[in-house]
Amino acid sequence: MADAPLEFTIREIRPEEYEELGEVTVRAYAAVPGDDVDYHPQLRNVARRASRIPVLVAVDPNGRVLGGVAYVPEAGAPYSESERGNEAGFRMLAVDPSAGGRGIGRALAEACIERARTAGRSGVAILTRPSRPVAHGLYASLGFERDPSRDIEYDPGRWLWSFVLTFDELA
Repeated sequence: MADAPLEFTIREIRPEEYEELGEVTVRAYAAVPGDDVDYHPQLRNVARRASRIPVLVAVDPNGRVLGGVAYVPEAGAPYSESERGNEAGFRMLAVDPSAGGRGIGRALAEACIERARTAGRSGVAILTRPSRPVAHGLYASLGFERDPSRDIEYDPGRWLWSFVLTFDELA
């Protein structure tokens, strides 16, 4: 039997939700092979992210945090990694594993894309680990393309892969 549709709202995070989103983000990353436990303190530190850039959450009607993402408004902004020129980006997209497969990750990514379009950005650039094929599929379905020229080897043999969505100027 398929999971029932899950109602949720995407909005900016509230301070009382920082800790919950931090734990959701760690659970989401830990559920994927190749998780880097050294990254968990950064994943948990939502308060720091939210003090520097917008952080969006998906919440159910009862206020439970189902997922979140940090929106990078421009190249050179805090948390910027592979953005160039007039691009925006996003980081730490995560959905609670108990709520996966219900469109939450897509909705969070789409919210970032919409913010970038509204701000007049030329596109969105992101990085993800090679061990995240589900994320790669999501990004491809949203129109992102691999850009190996922006890949980052952050430790010997450990990579972040770049994906870029370029907005059509006629759209």
